[in-house]
Amino acid sequence: MTDKTRDGAFALTRRTLVESCAAAAAATGFGVSARPAFATEPGDPAPQMLPVRLTVNGTAHDLTLDTRTTLLDALREHLDLNGSKKGCDHGQCGACTVLIDGRRINSCLTLAAMHEGDAITTIEGLGTEEQLHPLQAAFLHHDGFQCGYCTPGQICSSVGMLSEAKAGWPSHVTEDLVGKADFTDAEIRERMSGNLCRCSAYPNIVAAIREVADSSAGTEL
Repeated sequence: MTDKTRDGAFALTRRTLVESCAAAAAATGFGVSARPAFATEPGDPAPQMLPVRLTVNGTAHDLTLDTRTTLLDALREHLDLNGSKKGCDHGQCGACTVLIDGRRINSCLTLAAMHEGDAITTIEGLGTEEQLHPLQAAFLHHDGFQCGYCTPGQICSSVGMLSEAKAGWPSHVTEDLVGKADFTDAEIRERMSGNLCRCSAYPNIVAAIREVADSSAGTEL
């Protein structure tokens, strides 16, 4: 597993280290193995499959899914819509945010079978390469991303958040509960607090959202 040096001593090389780790993983069973999405044990009931029609970005898709399949997994694994990201898979990071009938939702926390008949919008359905959604363009203009992993969820959440504000929904920091929300940094940060950015591009994200909020006052996004 090691190579001899000129004086006869043994030296550990990168190649032998990788080979040793692979051999150890295989011997101890710690290697990565292919497993079904839902591991079963002897005696467990068979998965219950259900036909589901999901309307995503204006297109209807007929699927047959395990009843336990989340909307996020249906989008990524069955429809190849990989813009929505699986971050924490516990509804804590917001990377999986999509829009259901215009309202933002963590797609990792809801079952696909619950959304038959709903209008589901993912980041792929917000704009096109030729005509970006205003928030997509603003994120580019203000460099509101670094690694980009959270960006689809950030943008979908921003669209839903601005609609909530225009509908008069207050946040915990809104001073006038019956008036129009004032898009201060504090207001935007509070309303977007469910979306985390591990690169900490928050100042640029806030600037992008404020630009769109100011320019789209009184219009639909």
